[in-house]
Amino acid sequence: ILRAWLPVVLWMALMFFGSTDMMSADHTSRFITPFLRWLDPQISWRTIAQMHFFVRKAAHVTEYAILTGLLFRALHWSMSGLWGRGALALIPALLYAPLDEFHQSFVPSRTSSARDVLIDYCGAILGILLARLLHLALARREREPALAGLPEVPPAP
Repeated sequence: ILRAWLPVVLWMALMFFGSTDMMSADHTSRFITPFLRWLDPQISWRTIAQMHFFVRKAAHVTEYAILTGLLFRALHWSMSGLWGRGALALIPALLYAPLDEFHQSFVPSRTSSARDVLIDYCGAILGILLARLLHLALARREREPALAGLPEVPPAP
């Protein structure tokens, strides 16, 4: 149980930490702006602002995709149905997203946004789809060696 659920708990704690002042736009701009300036010294401030916005929204998608992937993995030990496990893994992520934004509403350097909740939901759904695809790929890889030893069936006439 610990091996299955500890990554989920640690990831949610990291997400909670990310909702504090430490990951506010002011703080993330301190490393995103110099990086963009390093890539292109002539980059405009407008482009930097757009890229900063994009990176921050991509982080929302990524963190919730990882969360649902971890939840999907943790539920493997208690559920066998892939779509049921996917739906059950989605529920905590869908509940955590508005709570995370609510938490941000109490942090002076952060803002709470319904749009961010929708972005989080998209990330959660993406995480389930990626977990499902990964599961199918791994299952196919496990079956292939077993099938490799079978005699080849001649084509039908």
